[in-house]
Amino acid sequence: MVYYLIVCRSLTYAQRTAAVLERGGITGVVLRAPKSIVGEGCGYAVKVSERRLAQALVLLNRAELKPKGVYIAESDGSYRQVGP
Repeated sequence: MVYYLIVCRSLTYAQRTAAVLERGGITGVVLRAPKSIVGEGCGYAVKVSERRLAQALVLLNRAELKPKGVYIAESDGSYRQVGP
């Protein structure tokens, strides 16, 4: 299954992001962001399905929550940035 990670600047922002998505009818799972994405330190992300990404970004924009980045999970287990 193809999914995206919406990377957030903190756990609090990841939780807020997931809450906004849930209110909009989108399931968003908060998880630790992979080291390959955040580098040093810890980061958090919200996992969303491929078919819900566009709607998720619209909801986040309306709520004025700006992600640090949006990444797609590749079939080989790596991640590629696809958004800001």
